[in-house]
Amino acid sequence: MENQYARAARPVTGYPASAYPNSNTTTGTAYPYAAPPPQSAYYYNNNPYYAQPYPDPRAAFLRRLVVIIAASFIIAGTIVFIVWLVLRPRVPEFRVDSVSLSNFNLSSTSSLLTGNWDVKFAVSNPNHKISLYYDHIAASVFYKDESLSETTVVPFDQGTRNQTTVTATFAAAARYVDKKKAADSILSERTSRGSVDFNVRMVARVRLKAGSWQERRRFMRVYCGNLAVGLSSSSVGGTMVGGARECKVGL
Repeated sequence: MENQYARAARPVTGYPASAYPNSNTTTGTAYPYAAPPPQSAYYYNNNPYYAQPYPDPRAAFLRRLVVIIAASFIIAGTIVFIVWLVLRPRVPEFRVDSVSLSNFNLSSTSSLLTGNWDVKFAVSNPNHKISLYYDHIAASVFYKDESLSETTVVPFDQGTRNQTTVTATFAAAARYVDKKKAADSILSERTSRGSVDFNVRMVARVRLKAGSWQERRRFMRVYCGNLAVGLSSSSVGGTMVGGARECKVGL
């Protein structure tokens, strides 16, 4: 028995030594590589592609329209500026040389006014290259803001560097005027000062022309204020005192 155990304990010769097990081998599937192949991961695109939307035709049309309008204004402004540089237009000048009042009467009780005014203007065109054409002129005579009479002036034209004398004739026959705003003040000025201040306003349609270039009709406004007319309490007429008066002109 003992010999049998001894023989069993001896190492068997004639066979190759058994290999030691690989301590790194783990449970599961083994691979013939040092490391397992990478798992196929899902690729996430941080910048996804979106289809470009079609442009809005209305927005494109509006953009083109705005560009066209802006370009038109710029071109028109450039043309006007060039014309101004070449022609250097100046506003005409108006001056009242004389005022004559006749047949004047104002009732203190009924506030009815009668009178005739003849106003002479010196109208000057200071432009070297522009002629002026006055197609229609409407004129009014006032006391302060109270209208006393209206009339029209004969149309006329002016060449360059020209001066023209224009007469406006006004007539009032028993015209009612506001007692507080006009009648009482006129009578008070006439008694205390021996004169009354009148104002004349004009509105005219004017054309400017230089050679073949002609501007459209424009409205011109003229204001001639504080035209003092000597008028004593016992007289029915008088003339302007204090010399000629320059007028304000807006074109």
